[in-house]
Formats: sequence, C-alpha cells, structure tokens
Amino acid sequence: MTEPVHITSRDNPLLKELRKVAQDNTAYRKAGRFWVEGDHLCSAALARGVKPAVAVYSESYWPLAPAGYAQAAIKNIVIPDGLFRELSGLESPASVGFVIGLPVEVAFQPLAPTVILDRVQDAGNVGSILRSAGAFGFRQVLVLKGTAALWSPKVLRAGMGAHFGLTLLESVSLEDLQTLQVPIVVTSSHQGDLIQNLRLPHPCAWAMGHEGQGVCAELMQRAAVHVRIGQPGGEESLNVAAAAAICLHASSLSHT
Repeated sequence: MTEPVHITSRDNPLLKELRKVAQDNTAYRKAGRFWVEGDHLCSAALARGVKPAVAVYSESYWPLAPAGYAQAAIKNIVIPDGLFRELSGLESPASVGFVIGLPVEVAFQPLAPTVILDRVQDAGNVGSILRSAGAFGFRQVLVLKGTAALWSPKVLRAGMGAHFGLTLLESVSLEDLQTLQVPIVVTSSHQGDLIQNLRLPHPCAWAMGHEGQGVCAELMQRAAVHVRIGQPGGEESLNVAAAAAICLHASSLSHT
C-alpha cells in the first residue's frame, strides 16, 4: 500500500481534473476515466476486479477507510472535508471516491444476449436498465447516439454497480447493429402478441427506445419479434425502465 498524498489546495491540478470528471456528464470521454463515489460503488468495483487509478478520501474518513481500498488503488489522496464536498456531485457527500480508467478495446459480441438503448435520455432510466440487464443475464449493452452518457456520475449512481459486470459500447450506429447475429425484439403498443403468450427467442437483443418517441422506425423495421405488454389498468404507457425489467425478466423465464 502506498502512503496517501495529502492535498489541501483547491487549485491543485489533479483536483481540478477530478471536479470536472465528477460533475460533468461527458468529461469522462476526454479524460479516459470516470468517477464513482460512496462505499457501495467503490466496493462493487473492487468485487468485479476493477482497480482504481486514484482513491480519494476526506480527512475524516481516511482513518476509517477499509484497508482494501488503499491496497487496491494505484494512488491514494486525502483532502479536507470541505474540498471533498466541492468535489462531490452529491447533496450528502460520501467521503470516498474512486477514479477508474474507462474499459479499453471492448469487443462487440454478435451472439451475446444484448440490450440496445435507442436515445434513452433519462440517466435514472439508463442506470435502472443496466441493473435489469445484469440481473437477467443480458451482459452486452449497445448504446445509440442520443442516449444518456453511460459513464456519467448520474448513470453510474443509478446503475448501482451494474456497469462493472457488463460489456458496454457507446456511440453504436444502426449500421453496426447489422453485425448482431441474434434476433432483435421490440415492444410496441400497436403490434405484436402479448409478452406472456410468446416463447421469446434466446439469445436475443431487446431494443429500448426514447421515453416519448419509443424505438426509431429503422429499428422497428429490423425487429424479428414485436411484443406488447398488457396493461389491464388502462395506463397509456409504461416507463421505459419498468418495461425493460418486465421484458428482460420474461426472457430469462423463457430461457429456463
């Protein structure tokens, strides 16, 4: 374990970079690394074998930090509690955070059970869908342009650690999807059979679309299967994250 570096100046270049990565939704793309905050996300990263480039602690938390955090990090930094609050993107700062390098050379898997996100814009929805994907065995997520930034702080918090068990590819084009060798399945309120009446293909690629507009016309045309989710209560539509959970769960049952 390396001895921690104590930083007290808010103008420190490293802290300036960390503030940007921690607070700007897309800064991770230029920086090549992202920020996770709090014991749950930090522990989830370590549990998946992800090693932080930098671990950052508030002064009050450092004496209480699990030894595993400091042993796993390449570099440990301790900063005053006030500076950690400035760094944090949370109303109630968690007092510990990791800076983690983005996955590199992520390989597209044509035959993998997959989720396609088509312009899903709400960070909470995206994170929730990632959790469902991990829970129900869909280990690859392909993200089309217009979807909330996958490694942004808000999506990471909503994902609750799911990121670390998934293969995630951003900026995927519709043309890239031609490489998929599994059938694409979409939900629609206008066509398709009720999901509970179908024997769903497995593996497959579930396409989840924009909160208001749904899946784009091109994806609808490419879909091999269209399904409807029955809503006996009469609501107009389901939240996309709720719909994704229902669909992915149904797929997992169909496979067993």
